[in-house]
Amino acid sequence: MSQKAGQSPPWLASPALLVLFFGMLLPLAMVLLDSFRQRGVYGGFAEIEDLGLYLSSGAWLANYERALEPIYLKIFWRSSWMAVVTTLGCLVVAYPLAWWIARGMPERWRSVGLLLVVVPFWTSFVVRTFAWVWILRTEGLLNQVLVGIGLIDEPLALLYTEWAVLIGLIYGELPFMILPIYASLEKLDTSLLEAAADLGASAWTTFWKVVWPLSLPGVVAGAVLVFVPSMGQFLISDMLGGAKSVLVGNLIQNQFFGGKNAPFGFAVAFVLTLLVLGILALQARLVKGSQELL
Repeated sequence: MSQKAGQSPPWLASPALLVLFFGMLLPLAMVLLDSFRQRGVYGGFAEIEDLGLYLSSGAWLANYERALEPIYLKIFWRSSWMAVVTTLGCLVVAYPLAWWIARGMPERWRSVGLLLVVVPFWTSFVVRTFAWVWILRTEGLLNQVLVGIGLIDEPLALLYTEWAVLIGLIYGELPFMILPIYASLEKLDTSLLEAAADLGASAWTTFWKVVWPLSLPGVVAGAVLVFVPSMGQFLISDMLGGAKSVLVGNLIQNQFFGGKNAPFGFAVAFVLTLLVLGILALQARLVKGSQELL
């Protein structure tokens, strides 16, 4: 079969397909299969003596039935709304900052602005999160400043709350929102803004009708890069939320330490995967609908 002009040979995609298969699809299939098994007496997996009886009895669905119990649904709900709020918070902070770097800074200083965005990655994430513990604790920097300037009379209980977890999530994921939006805004044709001004459009109309639609691909990419890791985050909730703000990531992590219940951990992980995929599909549909309206 002859290859059409301008088309790349199919075999060029084989390395990427192999990485996708062995790095994503195969592990996901293994997670799915192991989620149908049961925990052994001393941890690990219990042996299935009669596969037919195991399937007919419905025991293979026990982990998923447990994952949908109210106590765990509450954890899924907490993780979902925290991920959504984190994504929106990052967008509110990142968009004006990305605009300022892409359009407000002199061109020779833009690389410095981007450098400042990625500088936090040079430090361990654990160290950066522990810095927030020092800032938010009762004797921490923030309480000392608020008491010192007279805004409060006694220290506030900021650490080990859901607000502390949200602050840590927004701080940790913010660069992943800034960079895609910057990439979209940096390529924005300035002549379009000038044309909108010449036609009498206000600053708000120019933003909503010109800038926002053209930057939407960067916003969507940033939202995905922030939302997905926020759903599975466990380190920040451990350090800043304590036992009061358990997320799905903490629930999964706890099943693999001390030989607790690995099959149940796999089931929760697969439910989380399906939940994230469903939310991303809904998000893509809403974005497509908004673009059609524009």
